[in-house]
Amino acid sequence: MKLRVVCRKIYNYVRYDLKEIAFPSSLPDPPYIKKRRKLTWEERIWVLKKAARLYAASWVRDIGPDLRPNDYKKDEMTEGPNGGRGKKTTKEREPSTLEDLAVAARGGMETLRPALQRVYMTRASAYRDALKSFIEGYQEGVQQVMEKKEDTKSQENVDIPKKSS
Repeated sequence: MKLRVVCRKIYNYVRYDLKEIAFPSSLPDPPYIKKRRKLTWEERIWVLKKAARLYAASWVRDIGPDLRPNDYKKDEMTEGPNGGRGKKTTKEREPSTLEDLAVAARGGMETLRPALQRVYMTRASAYRDALKSFIEGYQEGVQQVMEKKEDTKSQENVDIPKKSS
């Protein structure tokens, strides 16, 4: 073999095959997947800033408008004592279950366990109540059907004339 052919084969091996061995490429995307355009440098910087801001805000105990911007935009309007409309403050509303769990998770396992027990107990009681109401409704439905059957049987006995021979 000539030296040029050997060098080209070594070059191609390093360029294509060795790269694929060291860093294997993933399978290609299915044909129905639409590829997104690449972000510009300004968009990448904006995304990085936004992500860093949200990450930093997540470490604060008070979950503010940075993490939940939609909740703060639509602060529900309530009737005030003088008949006017006033904004509802965050102190007036009860924290959601998710917020309770987030605060408890930051406190560690000692505070997380009672919060999870509360969640499980409320779900269990809701399930139990739903099952009781379903059973009561089912029994009422069965009673109504049985009454209708008895009514139709008693009407059939009255309506049928007896043949006299």
